[in-house]
Amino acid sequence: MAEKVLMKGNEALAEAAIMAGCHHYFGYPITPQTEVAAYMAKKMPKIGGVFLQAESEIAAINMVIGVASTGKRAMTSSSSPGISLKSEGISYLAGCDLPALIVNVQRGGPGLGGIQPSQSDYFHATRGAGHGDFHLLVLAPNSVQEMVDLVFKGFDLAEKYRMPAMILSDGTMGQMMEPVTLEPEKINEYDKSWALTGTKGERKPNIVNSLFLKPDELEKFNFERYERYKKVEKNEPMWEEYRMEDAEICIVAFGVASRVSKNAIDIARENGVKVGMIRPITLWPFPKKVLFDACDKVKKFISVELSMGQMIEDIELATRCRREVLLCNRTGGMIPTTQNVLDKINEANGGAQ
Repeated sequence: MAEKVLMKGNEALAEAAIMAGCHHYFGYPITPQTEVAAYMAKKMPKIGGVFLQAESEIAAINMVIGVASTGKRAMTSSSSPGISLKSEGISYLAGCDLPALIVNVQRGGPGLGGIQPSQSDYFHATRGAGHGDFHLLVLAPNSVQEMVDLVFKGFDLAEKYRMPAMILSDGTMGQMMEPVTLEPEKINEYDKSWALTGTKGERKPNIVNSLFLKPDELEKFNFERYERYKKVEKNEPMWEEYRMEDAEICIVAFGVASRVSKNAIDIARENGVKVGMIRPITLWPFPKKVLFDACDKVKKFISVELSMGQMIEDIELATRCRREVLLCNRTGGMIPTTQNVLDKINEANGGAQ
């Protein structure tokens, strides 16, 4: 087993991408994700890979499209305003059915906002991140170790289903340092007969394209793509349950909010409150079934977020509004405290403990 090393989240993520076979990185500096680009700038030349600081976020995502169309693993990273600039290119990736990994180390918004951590890009990530009918695979780490593990998973799922994947991190995850195990994982091989690798005079040319001027052709590709999405929703939801065995109150939280929530749950349990947590690891596909099933014993849900309550809609959809969903949140770069979460648990439980 590989030894644990102390690494910052952004740097661990970058090293994991290289270990996962990504030798093509295109990006542009923006706080709080700049360490990803800085690490790639140092490491890529040493392994014969490509690091390119593009002239803009728009240029970077279009470079990713170029490499992805050849079947090679490519990645870009940015933070909230920069991801907005990449939105058109993300839609092109989806429209061309190209696998790629996009990393969003979120900061406060809207607009230029601030440089402190946030989760307010939830809608942007889970509702498509661009124009047209499409989804991204969205994975949300809550530790530096998961910053590593979900990079491997993100690349694998992107290639398996021929669609872009996003690591939806935040400034806390990117900047914190924790012990992490960097262990190579087996890279699965998927059919890439669609890739632009040159015909060598042996086959017809492949075409990677998202433009269909005949509406019936575009409709056909959209329906086919959504059949793939159905398989993703059925087979790929990931989540973690914490102290849910007898829980009557269920916290739903991801990323740094889930870490704060665990502390609050342990304190509330000591006071006799039956509370647990379901932590979505994939935000799309959202773990709908486990939340719906939890309604059989859970009386109330609490969404703990670093946003104005963007995940509440998915909890309500998943539970079909069978239970009330309360909101515990901070925004603008603020993080809920353990006491904030405890106060909301006590409110859900009918009063102060």
